[in-house]
Amino acid sequence: MASSNVAVQKIIQHIPLPRMIRVRQKFCQEHIADIPAALRQQLDLRNLPARIAPGATIAITAGSRGIANLPEILRELVGWVRALGGQPFIVPAMGSHGGATAEGQAGVLYELGITEETVGAPIRATMEVVKIDTTPNGLPVHIDRFAQEADGIIVVGRIKQHTSFRAPIESGLAKMIAVGLGKRDGAEICHAAGVPNIPVRVTEIAETALQRANILFAVGILENAYDETFRIAAIPAEQILAEEPVLLDISREHMPQILFPGCDVLVVDAAGKNIAGTGMDPNVIRRNYIDTFAMPPLAQRLALLSLTEESHGNANGMTNADVCTRRFFNQIDFFETYPNPLTNGMLQSCKIPLVMENDRLAIQAAIKGCYGIDHNDARLIRIKNTLHIGEIMISENLLPEARNNPRIDIIGTAEELAFDAQGNLL
Repeated sequence: MASSNVAVQKIIQHIPLPRMIRVRQKFCQEHIADIPAALRQQLDLRNLPARIAPGATIAITAGSRGIANLPEILRELVGWVRALGGQPFIVPAMGSHGGATAEGQAGVLYELGITEETVGAPIRATMEVVKIDTTPNGLPVHIDRFAQEADGIIVVGRIKQHTSFRAPIESGLAKMIAVGLGKRDGAEICHAAGVPNIPVRVTEIAETALQRANILFAVGILENAYDETFRIAAIPAEQILAEEPVLLDISREHMPQILFPGCDVLVVDAAGKNIAGTGMDPNVIRRNYIDTFAMPPLAQRLALLSLTEESHGNANGMTNADVCTRRFFNQIDFFETYPNPLTNGMLQSCKIPLVMENDRLAIQAAIKGCYGIDHNDARLIRIKNTLHIGEIMISENLLPEARNNPRIDIIGTAEELAFDAQGNLL
């Protein structure tokens, strides 16, 4: 094993790494300064207090994504329901995430800062579902047992582009109903006919659930490119499917992106389920293991360095990387990772990239893997993750492009990447 590692290092260790410069990408900075006030205004605007009966038990959904201000939004919503005489509680609505166990899903919420203490309401987690109906096309419609037994359900979720398809309804409130509240059963049914049919099934199941389940209204959250809340929309249940596509179009205009036409290697410090369903948002890295919509390529090769703690070892989507580190590989929990592909049928999502012993070798291997370039003068872009790309690092040879882009500010000077004694970035 040691001799094999030496052989690998001999192939790539001579490849120089370029000096890097920190730059700031500028996006629309519109955001909400007072989250509770904005939420209360929306709730009153749509005359939603009338939907909370005194003494009614109210289930409020919480998903698995790292949504800005989510604990604060849930806390305000809990207080609002309680002030109207309702009895609120939180239900995890995240399909098969959290290892497809009740304990795992409660653990995901804990990592997101959502606990009884932080939101003011108990967390009731179960993987049990109730079949409430079938769609006109014969698809079973399932709802979380605790949510279905409640007197009312409030759906809370972020509205944004999906990572695998384009449609009028993508990742948002309808998905929270069909997949989130449907638990593993809902996720499996929505994915069973392949990716192109996911939005069709999500919409169909959500439409039936909205007719038959006790859903009162939804709270849609839109974020800007800086991971800040810029709009909160309270939507009566009967209007969700009509209003979500409009909000999705608004969300698309605020999506973060890398403002360079291309590079040779993209270095991603961390991927994770709290960042995107596939660890790295394909809309940012401009690559996807599912060829369902065309994206102009950003990089020939992608080097992935680590997995977030919040992922609990779930490395779903790692196949989007060409190279990873030994650290990343050691962070993988295959029992946390495999429920996703086994539920949605996308087994290719969990193929393991080339594993290099440290960060330096991973980046060098990614450069070595590029075709038609001068390996001594590779163009690199380095990002923290696909959720936070306001500030990124670029190699010195990308400076002319940065200077010619009014949406990019150069905020640092060229410097060598610094590594510790083990070859990992400081």
